[in-house]
Amino acid sequence: MRDEAFYETSHGGITISGGEPLLQYDFTSRLLELSKASGLHTALETTLYRKWNEIVPLLPLVDLFLVDLKLMDAVQHRAVTGVSNRRILSNARKLAGTDKSIIFHTPVIPNVNDNPAAIAAIAQFVHELVQLREGKLPSASDPDISLELLPFHRLAGGKYESLGLNYKARDFAPVSQEKLAALLQTAVQYGIAVKIR
Repeated sequence: MRDEAFYETSHGGITISGGEPLLQYDFTSRLLELSKASGLHTALETTLYRKWNEIVPLLPLVDLFLVDLKLMDAVQHRAVTGVSNRRILSNARKLAGTDKSIIFHTPVIPNVNDNPAAIAAIAQFVHELVQLREGKLPSASDPDISLELLPFHRLAGGKYESLGLNYKARDFAPVSQEKLAALLQTAVQYGIAVKIR
C-alpha cells in the first residue's frame, strides 16, 4: 500500500499471476481479500482449471480475469498441456455469465496454435461468450470480453536452465510479425475485440 499513490494515478492495482495462482488457492484468496479490503483493483491471471464451486467465492474479490486459452481442440490440448480443456471451457462459459471483465490470453506458440484454424476456433469461442454475455446483461456499459494474442518468446529458457530443467521450446523460433498480423485478422473476422500484446 506504500505505492497507493501510483495506483490512484494510473487506475491500476494488483495482478496475481503465476504459473497458476489457483494452485495456491488459500494464499491467492487471502491476498485478494486483503487487496479488495484496501480498495485495490484486482486482476487474476488463471487457466480456470479448478472446480467452479471453488472459483465462485473469488468472484466478488476479482475485478478482471485474465484467462489463458491455448487451444480449442480437446485432443491437441491434452497432448500439449497434459490436461483436458473441458473444465477450462466450461468455467469460461460460466464466467461469461457473470458481470466480470474477461481478457482471454492466447500464447501463440510455433507448431502448436500459430495457424489460422486454431486461432479461428478460439475467436469463435470468444465470440460465443460475447453473445452469451449480451443475452444476459443488457446494459451497454457492462464489462467487455476480449482476446489478446501473446507472441511466443524464449525468455523462460534462462529460468529452465538455472533450475536444471529441459526447456522443450529451446528450438522454437518466435512467430513473425507478418504471421501475427495475419492471425490477428483471422480473429478480428469474428467481430470480437482482439489485439496483439
